[in-house]
Amino acid sequence: MDAAEILRRAKEYAAAEQNEGFRQEVRALVAAGNTAELADRFYRNLEFGTGGLRGIIGGGTNRMNTLIVSRATQGLANYVIKAFPEKATAGTLSAAVAFDSRHYSDAFAEAAALIFAANGFHAYLFTALRPTPELSFAVRRLKCDTGIVITASHNPPQYNGYKAYWNDGGQVIEPHDAGIIDEVNEVETVKMIPRHEALREGLLTLIDYQIDEPFWEMVKAQLFRPKLIRQKAKEVKVVYTPLHGTGALHVEKVLGDLGLTVLTVPEQRQPDGDFPTVEKPNPEEAPAMKLAVELGKREKADAVMATDPDADRFGAAFPDETGEFVLVTGNQMDALFTEYVCRSRKELGRMPKNPVVVRSIVSTPLADKIAAFYGVETLEVLTGFKWIGAAMEEFLKTGRRYVFGFEESYGYTVEDCIRDKDGVSAAALCAEMTLYWRAHGKSLLERLGELYEQFGYYEDRAVSRSFPGEAGAEKMRGIMAGLREHGLASLGGRRVERIRDVQRGVSFDPARPSEQTPLSLPKSDVLQFFLEGGTTVSARPSGTEPKIKFYINCAVPAAGGGLAAAKADAAAQCEAIQAEIGRILA
Repeated sequence: MDAAEILRRAKEYAAAEQNEGFRQEVRALVAAGNTAELADRFYRNLEFGTGGLRGIIGGGTNRMNTLIVSRATQGLANYVIKAFPEKATAGTLSAAVAFDSRHYSDAFAEAAALIFAANGFHAYLFTALRPTPELSFAVRRLKCDTGIVITASHNPPQYNGYKAYWNDGGQVIEPHDAGIIDEVNEVETVKMIPRHEALREGLLTLIDYQIDEPFWEMVKAQLFRPKLIRQKAKEVKVVYTPLHGTGALHVEKVLGDLGLTVLTVPEQRQPDGDFPTVEKPNPEEAPAMKLAVELGKREKADAVMATDPDADRFGAAFPDETGEFVLVTGNQMDALFTEYVCRSRKELGRMPKNPVVVRSIVSTPLADKIAAFYGVETLEVLTGFKWIGAAMEEFLKTGRRYVFGFEESYGYTVEDCIRDKDGVSAAALCAEMTLYWRAHGKSLLERLGELYEQFGYYEDRAVSRSFPGEAGAEKMRGIMAGLREHGLASLGGRRVERIRDVQRGVSFDPARPSEQTPLSLPKSDVLQFFLEGGTTVSARPSGTEPKIKFYINCAVPAAGGGLAAAKADAAAQCEAIQAEIGRILA
């Protein structure tokens, strides 16, 4: 895009933006002739990715601001009106809106609610910040036609975002996502009604406890052994951090109701969009867990738990035999949860017919072996929890039964009454699982070791590289195109036995590329390389950040040399593969 077009887009944006701060940002850049910054802000429009809209806060079409949120909401409203014309005519459309602790989240959420109201929807707006899973729950409980939550999940503080939901409580997927974008691109006028008028006319309803209380009861109802918890709860002490986000209200309430002793990290309990104690408010990152682990050591806690700012992701650490806390990865927790859910359903006679565990294609295949051991099918879906939610909805038509779903990026859901990952339910289930294995004389770390010995050792690593701006986007496209054009015969000294190209919808042996098997997955820019010995390497550009990610799932049998030898073998494989990925990204 040339400089003249960038300047035209900047001036057009400044004239349309209603927020004075964002408008002045852009006008100041134009006056200063800062072409580089203007180019980054205007070379594209934010688009729906795996998690909806997400971007850096500020003025511009490639930023999160009031104009972008307003146009997105007007486009979403237009799409819903066309999707449900009879309800639109009858004036019975409705939408739920929630927001987290990030900068401008409350303002963006109110603007969205008032736009829905101006378009004839009954808008339900939470009075204060609430977790993403509660928004999904609210859409279903209130029988809304759509919903949004303003959040950038675990991204750094300069980001905010916008997740759109359909009437099943799941994030929008195809064809709705593309249809909404088409409507957004056609928006010329945004309708909005003043707050006092929306309230007076009954178009806006403020909600909080009406959803909170049934949400809490739903979370507790998912647990398998309430009697065990009542008997043993006092034996377990939990340190918890909401990482300055939305989780404290719900996690403290639910775990407290269960009788558990919960110590919340005081420095991180209050919501704060600056996230002052962490560089990234992400429980996947060890530094984000530092304060919680330190408190856990001092208090001799049995578990350290964390949720990200919108409380859809859950992380945990547990003390080893020396008292040092070990951070459990998302894939390790996937395995522990999968085994516990399947075991509990079987022990308690609650295993349904045609049970299915659903996981993303980049998550650990260890869970597949565990599920199969209990006679449970595993279904792979694209990255992004919206695809797990879509599978839940599809199962209603096919007779298969959802029992658990997860993705390696710390996302888990045991219930099917919401359609997104749920850090609150994960915290409760993890507490129960800890008590269960303690009653059997084992810690969760010891139980994880047993799973490795039974099913094989799996080590998982992620490699990512950021490529910001228009040039970075082009670089990422070039990397993926190069991998497709030239392929990979081997990785880390291991032969590639099969390639799965999700974008092209085919799977094939690179030695016989013309013999291709079609895939049932929707198209997505993902490449997977299956190596001899069971290791998988996946490559995909992020749907929410300017980066490309490689996922390594390294599998080594634990038999023969034992678990220690398997770990050493896996580490060596991972190091060799990481080195090769580094050369690809250079």
